[in-house]
Parts: sequence; structure tokens; C-alpha cells
Amino acid sequence: MAARVQSAPFDLAAELAGFGAGSGAVVTFTGLVRDEGGRLVALEIEHYPGMTEKALQAYGEQAAQRFALDGWRIVHRHGRLAVGEPIMMVATAARHRAAAFQAAEYLMDWLKSRAPFWKREIGPDGAGVWVDARAEDEDALSRWQG
Repeated sequence: MAARVQSAPFDLAAELAGFGAGSGAVVTFTGLVRDEGGRLVALEIEHYPGMTEKALQAYGEQAAQRFALDGWRIVHRHGRLAVGEPIMMVATAARHRAAAFQAAEYLMDWLKSRAPFWKREIGPDGAGVWVDARAEDEDALSRWQG
């Protein structure tokens, strides 16, 4: 059970080797840089080292407790990522599939709404635009609060 933030690409197969052994279900999600209809060539992701890892670790621990997980893993990248590159992955392992799926969704909603990352979209002309928080991400998170 761990959270990592890194600039290097990750190997999904290596991350999952042995993950969830003995569990009844393993769920994974990998986020990729979208091209946004051709208006994006890269995404630059910034973070505060130490603070970001601590937040991701807390989200994972909360998910483990809430959904009785056997295991969880978060890997999130930072730096300049080209369209099509993996940004992050979440893996959850639980006795039953419903808990593993719900925990993965829970983690993704927290990551999209609260994780201390700042993203800048880079267009074909090289200009960058900071990404604002999205109302739909906040709406998704609200189902887990309260």
C-alpha cells in the first residue's frame, strides 16, 4: 500500500506483479493525456514534493479503511507529458469486486478534485493554459462526503 509521485514513466505490468495476491478482485485505472480534439500536444504537471505524497497516502489509507481493501497503489507522474502518455494509475484489491471498484472510483474522485497537482495544457503553438477545477469533478467527489 503506497503512493508515489515521479517524473519517469511507470510499467503497469511491473506495478501489478503480485499485487492483490490472495484477494478476490483487483481493479486498475490508468489515466492518459488526452489530445482534447487536437488542441493539446502536452500536459505539464507541477506539485509540491512531500506535501503531494502525503496527501495521496492519506487518500489511499482512507480508501483502505472505508472499503476494507487488501491493498492499494497510486502512482502519479509530474513534468511534461505528451499526448497519449500515462499520467497516473490507481490499483485496488479487495475480497469482493464491488469494494475494489468503489475504492478505485473513490480514489480517482479524490485525486481529480483534491490532490495538490497543478496542470498546464500546452497547445500546438507552445502556449500554455492552466487548467481550472471542474464542477463535474467536484460533483463526483460530493457523493463520498457527508
